[in-house]
Amino acid sequence: MRFTILYAVVFLLSGIGLLGLTFLLSGGSLSSVEPAPHPSAQGSLAVAQQRIAQLEDQLAAVTGQQSRQLLAGSLVSLIVMAVVSLLLGRMLAQRVLRPLRLITSATRRVSADSLDRRLAVTGPADEVKDLADTIDELLERLEASFAAQRRFVANASHELRTPLATMRASLDVAVAKPDPAASTVALADRLRTQLDRVDHLLDGFLVLARAQHGALADATPVDLGDFISVALQERSTDMQTKGLSLTVDVPAGTATQGSPALLARLVGNVVDNAVTHNENGGWIRITGSAGEEEAVLVVETGGEVLDQREVDRLTQPFERLGSERVGSSGLGLSIVAAVVAAHGGRLALRPLLEGGLRVSITLPAAKMPVTV
Repeated sequence: MRFTILYAVVFLLSGIGLLGLTFLLSGGSLSSVEPAPHPSAQGSLAVAQQRIAQLEDQLAAVTGQQSRQLLAGSLVSLIVMAVVSLLLGRMLAQRVLRPLRLITSATRRVSADSLDRRLAVTGPADEVKDLADTIDELLERLEASFAAQRRFVANASHELRTPLATMRASLDVAVAKPDPAASTVALADRLRTQLDRVDHLLDGFLVLARAQHGALADATPVDLGDFISVALQERSTDMQTKGLSLTVDVPAGTATQGSPALLARLVGNVVDNAVTHNENGGWIRITGSAGEEEAVLVVETGGEVLDQREVDRLTQPFERLGSERVGSSGLGLSIVAAVVAAHGGRLALRPLLEGGLRVSITLPAAKMPVTV
């Protein structure tokens, strides 16, 4: 719009200057001719000169009318050129900004999962091509950085499993000896608990790295209701211990297209979060809905009143509410957020007014295949 206005203003100023100069030149050349003195001695000559004076007056009137017509025509032409200049300015602005629009569109299509794309703008070495080349170099550096980060997390998680297995085996050997000391057995139990936490943390790292990588080669239609049933069955003992009341309303066919392993971990983490961070005698409500384009899964839990600013931090790794650090790796909801993003969905966390948390997961809907 700014380019259009600029072109139109410059064009109009040029037109006004040209029309003004033309009018001044045409008006300046018009002059009235003073009639010659009328000699009184010759009657016929006086009549002739009077006639000439009348003709000169008529010519001056015609010339004045032509000047007014020229002015009116110039104003009409200026109005027409104002409209034409806006149209031409719009066309020129679109043509000038077309390469920038193409660069913007291509850059928007680049995400963390497609950093290998490049703009690859061709053409003369001008400012637009310099901008495109700079963006390509930035994307190349980002791709290398993301790849290095994912490799480090995956490799470190794999490498740390070996010493963990060795320590676990050493504990088993120490406890398996005849008549082990009570202190040895107690120490082994405490170490096993910590080793389980580290193993769970490493497993979370691997799932998070895979989800952030966006590799969904095993994508297939899956029913979220099946994953909910499995997750609730695995945590049934803990739910009974805490005395939690459960309400489940997930209709059959609440399905999405994605990785079964990642989606199972997503549902498991949400259910685990609902059980672990719930209060004794609390409640859990799980609802679902399936539409033509989206499948929605909502998990609500009771608990203390939370602040939205604190809740917004839960999707970041190692973020926990308050002092809840025992028995929690701090990766649960960050893994959920990564899996949802990898499947092109949305995650919304909202504290409930009466206390507790509402986790809403929206994923692209899919149809389950009909089995015969």
